[in-house]
Amino acid sequence: MRNIKKYMQVSLASSAVLLLQACGVEDTITYENPDVGNTGWQLVWFDEFSGNSIDTTKWGWLTDCWGGGNNELQCYTDRSDNSYLSNGKLVIEAKQESFTGPAEPVDWNTNPGNRTLPYTSARLRTKDKGDWKYGRIEVRAKLPYGQGIWPAIWMMPTDEIYGGWAASGEIDIMEAINLNTNSASHDIHGTIHFGGEWPHNRHSGAHITLQDSNPTTEFHTYTIDWAEDKMRWYVDGVHYGTQIANHWYTDNPNGSSYAPFDQRFHLILNVAVGGQWPGNPDAFTQFPQTMEVDYVRVYSCPDSPNSLTSCQ
Repeated sequence: MRNIKKYMQVSLASSAVLLLQACGVEDTITYENPDVGNTGWQLVWFDEFSGNSIDTTKWGWLTDCWGGGNNELQCYTDRSDNSYLSNGKLVIEAKQESFTGPAEPVDWNTNPGNRTLPYTSARLRTKDKGDWKYGRIEVRAKLPYGQGIWPAIWMMPTDEIYGGWAASGEIDIMEAINLNTNSASHDIHGTIHFGGEWPHNRHSGAHITLQDSNPTTEFHTYTIDWAEDKMRWYVDGVHYGTQIANHWYTDNPNGSSYAPFDQRFHLILNVAVGGQWPGNPDAFTQFPQTMEVDYVRVYSCPDSPNSLTSCQ
């Protein structure tokens, strides 16, 4: 969620076996079923959003008008106007309305002052309520659309033992920008951030283009398998991206060969408006915009919790 990224393109309409090469990583892309079945996965955390209100034992809110370090234009709030449950779904709603809130995250500054921005949205996270190291994270969602609209399903380190962003890492399970704004705008991105603290951060990722379906009108399942030495990204069971530990690192000298992705991370769901990557909304952007989340499911692999080899 931090910086503009460059990706390679893979099509869902392509043949059943393709070859992806990104940042020196070669891997065969196959149509795989991410359903658990009898594959050894064990469900360890989930939310089906079947209640009347958001479960605060599982989710908290970040509330600020900071702009995410990307010059974004939304204030994140904990109001029911911006996040709520409806028909068994979590809804994150971005609205065009002026709002005043903390100018920086209160995690950083207990007296950050105020800032006013022209949009509101919500950013939910599982920090200290759902924190994991390795496993499968699966989120089924329908995405918002339009110029300047930036939904994301991603993970940040809970403890940041290797230092500030991105020395302790970031895992982007799904990001999309400006969906439905042109004929080639159904791209889904999966990325990791690592290296040193800004501006010495690095990133690597891939993307897949949903040519025969629309992620803004249909639900799709976004999945990452996160092992100590490898991460694999899927959309609806289609494997489109791989990163391996030989190609990620932290500048912190105390990190292991798997650092920074050898610590616990938590999940974040949000819809940003504007910013350096998507650009700002234009006259054609419609509001409100919503991301609907059908479920979140997190699995461990008890027989091989670090390598996941007995489950893949």
